[in-house]
Amino acid sequence: MPIARVAATNRLIEALPRKDRQRLLAGCEPVELSFAEVLAEPAERICHVYFPTTSYISLVTPIDGCASLEVGLVGDEGMLGISLILGVDISPLSALVQGEGLALRMDAAPFCRELDFSPALHGLLKRYLHVVMGQLAQSTACTRFHVVEARLARCLLMAQDRAHSDAFHGTHEFLASMLGVRRVGVTKAATSLQDRKLISYSRGNITILDRGGLEAASCGCYEADNTTYARVMD
Repeated sequence: MPIARVAATNRLIEALPRKDRQRLLAGCEPVELSFAEVLAEPAERICHVYFPTTSYISLVTPIDGCASLEVGLVGDEGMLGISLILGVDISPLSALVQGEGLALRMDAAPFCRELDFSPALHGLLKRYLHVVMGQLAQSTACTRFHVVEARLARCLLMAQDRAHSDAFHGTHEFLASMLGVRRVGVTKAATSLQDRKLISYSRGNITILDRGGLEAASCGCYEADNTTYARVMD
């Protein structure tokens, strides 16, 4: 069944001047993304860019071919395929859907033509690329220096921001893969957060019960990411 065309709610697209926004939207199609759907693989050619609206996408780097680690999360504040602005059409990371929902998709070739045609789009995405680079560095430091419980709290806050809901989906297996830890590590951290009545977790369904408490349990990387985005993009 075809998906009805919806108004864009992606913050990057909304930040464009009206004419640039309308021209970009004319080349996009709304698509529905499913949980755990793979949108990109390392070293594979980028065929489409995605502007999430109600969905969100994990950026994952493989480790030794047998494990993986989430290094970024893209929701309605960003886009997937930003390396095209550098003239690189090969994906550096895996991208899989963490939060199902809608996105606006555009073929890579017309997107690159739009970059050449629209200085406003090009300038906006250069700033966004700067934000992504900072977030990747922040994520690396977070993984090295912060405990699993604080990292899980940060992950859940990021997911809640992009889901725009207190309730969303995330299995133990998926969270363990995203955090680069064993399943038992996620179970222990999630149980601790649940015992403190910060979250409710059952059969992969997560509900944030105490947003302020979860922010306190998170490491400072969550606030650092938000500050960087606000400083550069707003």
